[in-house]
Amino acid sequence: MSVIRQMTYQPAGRRAASVETMTFGRLRELNDGSTQRADFHVLGVIDAGPGSVTVDFHLHPLQDRSAVWIPPGAVHRWDDIAAVAGHLVLFVPTAPVTHATRELVASPDLAAHWSIPDADWPFVDTARSHLLLEASAPPSDPSTELPEILLSALITRLHPPHAEARLTHPVFRLFRSSVEAHFRHHHDAGYYARALGYAPRTLSRAVQQATGRTAKAYIVERITLEAKRLLAHDRLTAARCADILGFSDASNFSVFFHKATGKRPGAWQASVTAE
Repeated sequence: MSVIRQMTYQPAGRRAASVETMTFGRLRELNDGSTQRADFHVLGVIDAGPGSVTVDFHLHPLQDRSAVWIPPGAVHRWDDIAAVAGHLVLFVPTAPVTHATRELVASPDLAAHWSIPDADWPFVDTARSHLLLEASAPPSDPSTELPEILLSALITRLHPPHAEARLTHPVFRLFRSSVEAHFRHHHDAGYYARALGYAPRTLSRAVQQATGRTAKAYIVERITLEAKRLLAHDRLTAARCADILGFSDASNFSVFFHKATGKRPGAWQASVTAE
């Protein structure tokens, strides 16, 4: 696995634009097969496949009439996109203009890949076409907010799978945001219950309903994902990971990581580096 390549949002031509689009053909020209981490969102609408992308160590097939969403900070690699047709929308986190879509974009566990139902496809395709047209307008065009408005329409039409949990479980939404902000320093579900003002049982029930996992399991998964990122892509030692992730020492971190993954940090790091 190659060293991670950090990408910064730099729209071509329109210096103030918060939304940019490109084809998969253009991505093929730019892609060098490296593992990447971006500070912006990458939302793909796939007309036809097959292909694949690896997001945070999970391989996702890119199939006909499907979507892929890679949030800022997620490590990813385009593995096989030679036959993929479609478009990518690159945008900063503040680009969507509606409250609902901003909530979706702010979610720390976005769905990486999903199929678009046939009944939804005409609406998705039309929303995308309108966005592509407005995003290609000359920089002098005064209608600068139209791409952001149309991005919000496209996100809404795509119906990402995490939308239902985001809108249905207010307690889980608060918990998820709190974990994202504090998981490096607080590993105990009880901390989040106290911080949010809910009884531990209420919090546990909300997380279980939204994810099928306990609050503790959710926290463990988030810490483990960050540990994998640090080990595989930043090539940090177990001691340095322990320091960043709030463990008292490398030994405690090693025990935690082994319990979560079945491997010691060093062994896991060596196995992914050899891939």
